[in-house]
Amino acid sequence: MGQLLHTLPKGEPVCGVTLLAGEIYLLREKVRDQVEVYDVTTYSLQRRLTVPDARNFIDMTSCEHNRCVYVGADYAERVHRLDVQGAVTQWDVIDLPEGLSVNAAHNVLVTCAWVRKIKEFSSHGDLLRELTLPDDVIHPRHAIQTRSGQFIVSHGGFGDPFHRVCMISADGRHIVHSHGGHWGSDTDHYNGPAHLAVDDNESVFVADHGNRRVTLLSPTLEYVGQVVSPDQLKWGHPSSLYLDTQRRHLYVAVDEWDEEKRDYTAGRVAVFSV
Repeated sequence: MGQLLHTLPKGEPVCGVTLLAGEIYLLREKVRDQVEVYDVTTYSLQRRLTVPDARNFIDMTSCEHNRCVYVGADYAERVHRLDVQGAVTQWDVIDLPEGLSVNAAHNVLVTCAWVRKIKEFSSHGDLLRELTLPDDVIHPRHAIQTRSGQFIVSHGGFGDPFHRVCMISADGRHIVHSHGGHWGSDTDHYNGPAHLAVDDNESVFVADHGNRRVTLLSPTLEYVGQVVSPDQLKWGHPSSLYLDTQRRHLYVAVDEWDEEKRDYTAGRVAVFSV
């Protein structure tokens, strides 16, 4: 079980969290100053950044090689690139983006849920390829490419027949391994598996959104254990993850659901030692 180290301040709902150059980048759903940047050691706020002409954020990821962060927004179906010098560019995805990651080639993987595709872009938005996932991978939420070229994909939302984490072949056509099945709350089931993180051994961390926990799977997607429990996420539901593999710190974005408003109204990031 992970140990809670720190929580970043409560504010607007959190859409993504990542690390770049020794700083924590936190994306919030608001009109201005959407990106908050914190020191990775002291957790003190360093600055705030605005993503121009963007709203309805869905995810954030980073690339140390290109020294930039990427922000996905389903409004206008775009990815925005913010480099550490402050320059902002953007490109069109065409389809609604759902999740972002960066692979070993330093390219951006955009998961598009409604068309069941993974689109691979260069750092400046050139479309390199797109893969269509198997028919029963319905509503893919997030995808990470392993060193061997295979993809770890989470999928399943409200009303979908399967809520799973799958290992997909490098060509996107076949399910190699999977964990989960129909909706459920026991150790072999999920309720909306959302964001993923993978460590240096290719073990997989899964944000189980509806069950308010983070699950750890082996590199072949066998159940290992629960690293963050519902009791440790008393504020709400985990929406996204980032794993600092050097420090073994897991950053979990947690959003609060307001039943009366039927919406997420606040969020924060909890830092766990794993």
